Amino acid sequence: MTPLGPRDTSQGRHESPEERADRRWNELLQEVRVIQTGVQILFAFLLTVVFTPRFVTLGQTDKAIYVVTVLLGAATTGALVGTVTFHRLVTGHRLKPETVLWASRLAVLGIVLLLATVASALLLILRIALHNSVVPWVVAGLVAWFVICWFALPAWILHRYSSKD
Repeated sequence: MTPLGPRDTSQGRHESPEERADRRWNELLQEVRVIQTGVQILFAFLLTVVFTPRFVTLGQTDKAIYVVTVLLGAATTGALVGTVTFHRLVTGHRLKPETVLWASRLAVLGIVLLLATVASALLLILRIALHNSVVPWVVAGLVAWFVICWFALPAWILHRYSSKD
């Protein structure tokens, strides 16, 4: 017997479209607050690397990976901060449901960019630390793990429980 899903045990919420948009906005804001802290720490660390004595000893490939990583970190920050600025700029124009939709899309884009940033940072760090050909495979394995945790599992749960009516 399959366990009951949330739709099997609840009649759902009785809320207006505006109340739903407010609730979804608050949930999104909390999620962005959690992820943004980690992104800010990662980005700050990346910005300092170029000023270390070891940076000048890196080869061209490692410097190129570093530049790509910093650019990905900046793009990640832009997308995640964009969720808040999007809301701020359209507040008061009675577009809350649309704002939540587009801010959610920016947040997902930020998560995808975060995945690329972390993968790029791991590639750089492991190349420097290990100096061997296993590094791309380790990074690929970790990227696969992130994809499973961040995207595949939620998609599977959504499919599993929303397909039952």
